[in-house]
Amino acid sequence: MKPIKTALISVFYKDRLDEIVSLLKQQDVQIYATGGTYDFVKALDEKAKTIESLTGYPSILGGRVKTLHPKVFGGILGRSALESDKTDMQQYEIPMFDLVIVDLYPFEETVRKTDDSKQIIEKIDIGGISLIRAGAKNYADVLIVPSSNYYNELIQLLKDKKAATSLEDRLRFATYAFGISSYYDSTIFNWFNKNQNSDALRICFDQINRLRYGENPHQKGCFYGDLEAVFEKLHGKELSYNNLLDLDAGLNLINEFSEPTFAILKHNNACGLASRETIAQAYTDALAGDPVSAYGGVLVCNRPIDEKTATLIDPLFFEIIVAPDYEQKALDVLFHKKNRIVLRLRDEVFPTKQYKSILNGVLIQDKDLKTEIADDFKTATTTTPLATEIEDLIFANKIVKHTRSNAIVLAKNKQLIASGVGQTSRVDALRQAIDKAKNFGFELAGAVMASDAYFPFADCVEIAHSEGVTAVVQPGGSIRDNDSIDFCNANGMSMVFTGTRHFKH
Repeated sequence: MKPIKTALISVFYKDRLDEIVSLLKQQDVQIYATGGTYDFVKALDEKAKTIESLTGYPSILGGRVKTLHPKVFGGILGRSALESDKTDMQQYEIPMFDLVIVDLYPFEETVRKTDDSKQIIEKIDIGGISLIRAGAKNYADVLIVPSSNYYNELIQLLKDKKAATSLEDRLRFATYAFGISSYYDSTIFNWFNKNQNSDALRICFDQINRLRYGENPHQKGCFYGDLEAVFEKLHGKELSYNNLLDLDAGLNLINEFSEPTFAILKHNNACGLASRETIAQAYTDALAGDPVSAYGGVLVCNRPIDEKTATLIDPLFFEIIVAPDYEQKALDVLFHKKNRIVLRLRDEVFPTKQYKSILNGVLIQDKDLKTEIADDFKTATTTTPLATEIEDLIFANKIVKHTRSNAIVLAKNKQLIASGVGQTSRVDALRQAIDKAKNFGFELAGAVMASDAYFPFADCVEIAHSEGVTAVVQPGGSIRDNDSIDFCNANGMSMVFTGTRHFKH
């Protein structure tokens, strides 16, 4: 154990600092402090020395330079086990710091609040980051506390060990310190590199959510990110790895729709979805799309849940429901099953880049943010789709965009009738969709078909026509597009091209 005799404190956030100072003074620790921190300590009627009394220099350049001095860094980097270091410190009258408490200017918070580059630049910490790195490097002698996030742990340590630290303590805090410094530098780099002048990649997250397991029970799993910024958890068990995948798929899908819409997802794909005048009717028709797959699913909607809708939902066994809000009576209905997860959606903006680890590296791509509207449709056939068919084509195309490839979606009257998901053949995807629609009693006459990619042959439109499908939306672009166009023309079907493929793997 190494007793703390001398401490350096230079912090931006001062919550609970009074308690730390009091515990240090109880053990007669000599405190050196900078500017505002010194004023804070003195206001507590506690003794401290200014950093200027050590360096002989005032804070200069508008506060840009306060601690960058050999007497400060020598006191942090000095090695007690090395006689030559001890000789240097004695010769130059440098105190040995056993504890350094420092935090960093709020760069990330400033970026969120303003686009003013001058304000942002001034929040790039120089002295603080240097103190953190120095203290962490010399963890053999120094306990470095790099953020107010670790004040609770420090306070407990000071109480339990009477202002003494073990090598294990110091190593643990040094690890925290390099985590803080690497995150901070990565955040600054990403701001400077917003125009991608550099090919380097820095992905940084500080917040970890430990999950019960990964995709399967034998796999460990965790989520890095701020889930509380996305939704408020109102009820139920902890979210799982697979829950989060379904939520991500569901929220990205529901964001495509502006009118009252309800979606039910299973394994990241919609098994039911409908847009209606009321959210209660939207749920009823979404469930009708595939009541079997809905069992154990994830429910997502874009309107508040009222008591009527909650009462309709309640008989279904499901994992999660997420909505913008809930009536209190709706919550009373939903809460009576203890494991049911109920989430209130917050207004969070999602990233526009996607990352996936593969082989020995990472794939990066722009998120698929293209959503076609009627003006994007190019009619490829002599028959033009009716206004109601155009609405259904837009509806179906939004769903197929968020469905695993190869994908086919069949829709009618803004209701998902069935989809063929993740098939190696587009014909197989269509046949799967047709079989599901028939199993649940849907009439395909007058339905529309959406495909995530072009038809290399006319077989899909031939099969769809034989079942009563009257309109088709697809990207187009096959060298054999004319085969599908000719069949549609010969049989009175309409087909529009979007020019945009929506593969999803």
